[in-house]
Amino acid sequence: MKHALTAIAVALSLASTGIYAHGDKPSVKKPGAAKKVEEKTFGREGDPKNVSRTVKVEMADTMRYSPSEITVKVGETLRIEAKNSGKSMHEIVLGTMKELKEHSDLMKKHPGMEHDEPYMAHVGAGKTQHIVWQFTKPGEFYYGCLIPGHFEAGMIGKIIVK
Repeated sequence: MKHALTAIAVALSLASTGIYAHGDKPSVKKPGAAKKVEEKTFGREGDPKNVSRTVKVEMADTMRYSPSEITVKVGETLRIEAKNSGKSMHEIVLGTMKELKEHSDLMKKHPGMEHDEPYMAHVGAGKTQHIVWQFTKPGEFYYGCLIPGHFEAGMIGKIIVK
């Protein structure tokens, strides 16, 4: 009974975070319907009409991002173009180090989870996805690939907001 209750709690928790099982399908951002923009510690979803610049981030099977560090001005809205040059699925998830580590642990327990948040992109081999994000507060933030084993292998980058 205890295990059944734990399983139900995990399922409800995952449903409330917008994370769903997916297999190897890349995420698809759906434009359109107006929605409330949620403020996170590392910023908020940006308006594509107000993009300050585009930063291209390449993801590789070497478990590295290029570039591995991005500097941003407070208030700047970036279009992060995430290109997967590898043969494996990769992703880019923005957040604090604490959030990324917690999410990575969750991914280990529940492999095959999909991300459907504006600060995440799940990118198939040879494909490109983008994130439009406004960095509203100064600090050090990160981006990581939370597919099990990738984050632990060093697939992480830093964002410095000044």
